Amino acid sequence: MKKILFTFLIIGFTGFSINAQNVFEFLRLDNSPRAAALAGSFVANNGDANVMFYNPAGIKTLENRPVSFSFLKHLEDINSASLVYSQEILDWGRFAAGVQYISFGNFIEADQVGNKLGEFGAGDFAFTLGYANELDKNFYYGVNVKFIYSSIADYSSTGLAADIGLQYHIPEERWSFGFSILNLGSQISSYVNTTEDLPLDVRFGFAKTLQNLPFTFFASLNKLNEKYNNFTDRFSQFTFGGEFKLSNTLRLRLGYDNEKRKELKVGSSAGLAGFNLGLGINISDYNFDYGFSSLGLIGALHRIGISTSF
Repeated sequence: MKKILFTFLIIGFTGFSINAQNVFEFLRLDNSPRAAALAGSFVANNGDANVMFYNPAGIKTLENRPVSFSFLKHLEDINSASLVYSQEILDWGRFAAGVQYISFGNFIEADQVGNKLGEFGAGDFAFTLGYANELDKNFYYGVNVKFIYSSIADYSSTGLAADIGLQYHIPEERWSFGFSILNLGSQISSYVNTTEDLPLDVRFGFAKTLQNLPFTFFASLNKLNEKYNNFTDRFSQFTFGGEFKLSNTLRLRLGYDNEKRKELKVGSSAGLAGFNLGLGINISDYNFDYGFSSLGLIGALHRIGISTSF
């Protein structure tokens, strides 16, 4: 019982599983250590295969045949992983395929009076197929289609969703702008009789690489579709981050998530909640990434990843 209560406390704070409003909340989870270190400010990113989870238009900026694997060690025995691959196909455009998976571990099954009957598991899975092409010079569009499956013990739910996105780049000024609508769809089958909404997310962001400093700044406005009491509150769900290129081998990343900072405050203290840190190391043709995300008094998340291109 203690483990169950603790797990659902984590789910409520981190916002990636089922709640009273949405289903398949794990789709909001940052799996990539690079993206997480930048607090998820990835809607205008280019050149990273994991951009497909934030803006499918960014798929068109990829080169060769990149592949990326990420692993997240969560609190307790909750683990998550993702895998992305992309390639250009003839003159049709660029395609990408991605898998996201999260396991919540095993739980004790018991009857009404506490007799143990065994164990059960819970987990979520999504398969995404993406396509992107060029609308005009430096102007890209992209679309994802994703199939979603979630299970708890003998119960399950499925869903079908789509992402759409745009990116516009100004190479001479080193600006990138992105807009995306994520998780537009519905449940195909529900756990019970009530159908729940998917975690729809409308995002707008930009990235800027400085001219005389090896530093790229990322920013994103998230959940622009949600209802707010005041107009200015619409812009409170923001994230930003920065990436320093210390050498051809080493990169340092920092990020801040304003929503997490507010949600994870306990009393008058939030600790380091909302702050993220990461490192990227390039060895030969391989990129090794690490990301640290603070949850304040609850703990921290650790992510590792490896990517290359063929």
